[in-house]
Amino acid sequence: MIAVPARAWNELILGELIAARAEAMPDRDVATFDGGGERPHEVRTYADLLAHAERIAGALAAQGMLAGDRFALVMRNHPEFIETMIAASITGTVFVPIDPRTRGDKLAFTLQDAGCRGVVCADYVLAEIATVRDAVPSLEWILVLESGEGPGCLPASAVRGAEPFGRALAAPPVPIEPGRRQPDDPLEIIYTSGTTGDPKGVVCSHARYAMATMFGALFGLTPDDRPYTGLSLTHGNAQMMTLGPALGLGMRAVFSRKFTKSRLWDITRAHGCTVFNLLGGMATAIYSEPARPNDADNPVRMVISAGMPTGLWEAFERRFGVRILECYGAIEGGLAINPIGVGPIGSFGKPPPTLEMKVVDDEGNECPPGIVGELVSRPMGGEEARVEYFRNEAASRVKTRGGWLRSGDMCHRDADGWFYFDYRKGGAIRHNGDFVNPGFVEKVVAEHPQVADVFVYGVPAASGAPGEKDVVAAVVPADPATFDPASVFRACERGLEPNFVPSYLQVVDEIPKTASEKPQERFLLERFAPHDPSVHARG
Repeated sequence: MIAVPARAWNELILGELIAARAEAMPDRDVATFDGGGERPHEVRTYADLLAHAERIAGALAAQGMLAGDRFALVMRNHPEFIETMIAASITGTVFVPIDPRTRGDKLAFTLQDAGCRGVVCADYVLAEIATVRDAVPSLEWILVLESGEGPGCLPASAVRGAEPFGRALAAPPVPIEPGRRQPDDPLEIIYTSGTTGDPKGVVCSHARYAMATMFGALFGLTPDDRPYTGLSLTHGNAQMMTLGPALGLGMRAVFSRKFTKSRLWDITRAHGCTVFNLLGGMATAIYSEPARPNDADNPVRMVISAGMPTGLWEAFERRFGVRILECYGAIEGGLAINPIGVGPIGSFGKPPPTLEMKVVDDEGNECPPGIVGELVSRPMGGEEARVEYFRNEAASRVKTRGGWLRSGDMCHRDADGWFYFDYRKGGAIRHNGDFVNPGFVEKVVAEHPQVADVFVYGVPAASGAPGEKDVVAAVVPADPATFDPASVFRACERGLEPNFVPSYLQVVDEIPKTASEKPQERFLLERFAPHDPSVHARG
């Protein structure tokens, strides 16, 4: 018998990576979706992912989708999200992940800006899709995952031109073939959060996504680790920091539909998860939960954090019995890592050997240690940084002027080369001459038993002093009926420097956040008014 050689899969192509793993370890349960106590857990092996993706690829082909055509992917963390990603790779189409909480003008803008021909969505967002479809002339088709999860779900039959996802899979599958796609071909367009204006679509190639499969080794993860995330797969962090490394290393990743701070530790215990990701205001929200005797009784050994407040870092590690690996990254590029126990607390680290990073002033001159400037980066060796914003060459040039990626993040480095985040460009809080670190304020407020969540930001100072801001703590009360603002102010006065004590407490039902759990300051600013009943001034 003549041996048939194994197909030469190119693992820089997502679909081919899955095909290679499906041949090598078909039964590896690489993705488990926690049922949240409301439904059975959903498990996918490599073989499952490939077989389902080939069927979804057939459904895309049946809609007339050609290589390079775009479609939106709008749902929470379902197995079908990953399978549709792989199907895009198989067909050469480009998927556009959109946070399922997106509404109205922003939803219409993203669909229109990307030129989406179709939408793959869940039934709980179908009503929103239907509302904006007439504003998106390019939109031709809608495939609906009928989950029945939560209020507001619509069947596909309720919307003109929509078709059930399951029925669409009756189309002939499109099998994966080696060599059909190239590493530089686009795979997805991820839109920035738009916290300061219209979002911009970052074009990500297959090769760019393949880099994510290597992050696991960079962070010290092994195939025996079991990562967890409740962050949305529509965001780069969940895709790059959890899904990509899991698919590459064969780690048995766990996902939940969305991040739930109250169930975090129960989920990690139930599935034996050894690592999870934190972003934005998540650390503060988790720390705000009432302390329990078993907080440190969990299998998690490491938390991969981006934005751990300095004042919370050690207290978080002690309370939950974990170690923090702090890192920095953006969907446009740039990466730095502070390995566990290596760099100083508060630093997001140093770049890998392949990347050059520095802090510069407005004229592009490198800042000395301790001086705040904009963080910029480029490939080591002088190669120019590259970013492609979809159909926006002008923004792409501005982002990479001078050959450096301009992050928009104001940072500084110390004498040993460790980098620290100070504030987003244009977003610093200077109060009575001091620059206020929101992390310290958030820690004190979060520890108050009447507070369920908090986010600190600044508003133009009532004094009218140029460049000055008053400090606002937006808080979600644990029990609105018994919430006592005066007691929170007293706690701040006990635990903070005078200039750090909030001028106002803004009581809200929830902190508006992006898909990555990043608080959206602009929405709080729009709702803030000193004399509003929801706003309490310091006495």
